[in-house]
Amino acid sequence: MNAAVDRTSEPAAPLSGIRVLEIGAFMAAPFGTMQLADLGADVIKVENPDGGDPVRLIGPYVAGQSSPFARLNRNKRSIALDIKAERGKRVLRQLLATVDVLVENLRPGALSRLGYDYETVREINPRIIYVSASGWGQDGPLATLPGLDIMAQARSGLMSITGSPQGDPVKVGVPICDLVSGLYVAMAVLGALRARDSAGTGQYVDVSLFESGVSFAIWEAGRYFATGEVAKPLGSAHQSTAPYQAIRTADGWVTLGAVTPTTWAGLCQAFDLTELLDDPRYQDAHERHGHRGTLIPAIEAVTSQRKTDDVIAALESAGVPCAPIANTAQVFNDRHLNQRGFFWDAPHPVMGEVRQIGSPMRFSATPAVRGAAGPLLGADTEAVLAECGFAPATIDELIGAGVVAVPPGSGSAEAGTDTTAGDTPA
Repeated sequence: MNAAVDRTSEPAAPLSGIRVLEIGAFMAAPFGTMQLADLGADVIKVENPDGGDPVRLIGPYVAGQSSPFARLNRNKRSIALDIKAERGKRVLRQLLATVDVLVENLRPGALSRLGYDYETVREINPRIIYVSASGWGQDGPLATLPGLDIMAQARSGLMSITGSPQGDPVKVGVPICDLVSGLYVAMAVLGALRARDSAGTGQYVDVSLFESGVSFAIWEAGRYFATGEVAKPLGSAHQSTAPYQAIRTADGWVTLGAVTPTTWAGLCQAFDLTELLDDPRYQDAHERHGHRGTLIPAIEAVTSQRKTDDVIAALESAGVPCAPIANTAQVFNDRHLNQRGFFWDAPHPVMGEVRQIGSPMRFSATPAVRGAAGPLLGADTEAVLAECGFAPATIDELIGAGVVAVPPGSGSAEAGTDTTAGDTPA
């Protein structure tokens, strides 16, 4: 069994007792169920026995195992199950009868073609919450098209407002539409669970990468629907206030936001630019934004002569919000994050200790789970099937038929387990 589910010595997590079945791959669904697993749900990841989630093939590798997979699928259990095989379909049916939630991100219609559309699954389990994540949603003119994160970033408008005004199109540095749709998946599950508490039945939820990306456009929608203005890329600058952007220093960059009268005065005093306080071009944030072309060079004439640490010290002393632009090595060794215990080490049977990025949700009474790294393919196949009532002999038969799989060297027959117990047919 995967160590991620051994939580007997931990306080009860918020979703303790909730069981989730994930039929997902790559990012959106797995990131959403990772949130649920962090909150204590028992997440069972269904993977194809022939290789599993394609993320397992994405490096870098440690001891032959995918480093990204070990993080994206932490605190989960893995069952390797061929859901296209007839016996695999019957196994899946029995699994669905035991869970609270199904999360999937296959191409729209894929599970339906296998006989597992929402209406069918609801007949199996009326209380189930069935969440589908896809590129474009389950209906509409784009529904059947492939939808990856970069396409969602492009069509949602995010790429049209990211990068410098003179540069080529730029996507956000992380797969933001994948990730935020995963967060919406997790929020949808929480909302549907709460609704089930009242109604007693589950429901279907449709989440798309496209709409998740568009949901970010709060400022852009406010401007467009009020004025008809189409947003453009501004680099690191804000679209309506200044100074609020990255500023050049002698050895790098600093971000700052001096947008209130107090912080604007603090910036001018910190850099001996008090003459700007009386300049009518810079009397308020709106005027400063309109005159960024002269304002930013005036500030950088000072900051570009000072090292980043000196600029940060001067701004912090003046009460001006600021931060250096850190690279990932600096982030993962950040003193503040480490003192708060944000990073933690998760055990893995092959990789050893796997450093994890912590959950940003800090509960005082029901802390997020810190269990095991992403499991080996099929690590929990036997345990999950046994929980569903399958006898060891049947499990061995399913393994032998290739319907399910376990990691090399495991299997109840190899362990000499008694096979005379009762059975659930499959």
